[in-house]
Amino acid sequence: MNTRLEVESAIEQLPEAEVRELAKWLQEYLDERWDRQIEADLASGKLDRLIARAEADIANGNVRDLDEVLRNG
Repeated sequence: MNTRLEVESAIEQLPEAEVRELAKWLQEYLDERWDRQIEADLASGKLDRLIARAEADIANGNVRDLDEVLRNG
């Protein structure tokens, strides 16, 4: 299988239980890739400016409790 369309076609042939297992595997795969990307961005300094801004907001009291945000969504 070399193309996305071939993969999609193969998935359509699977029983539902296997599709659900594949979906779970794919989500875990994507989660791991996301984690590696965040770690790389953190190590390279790409997130330093955002971290500094968040720390300044916290220090200046410019934040709200998550429960408050969720209640007032």
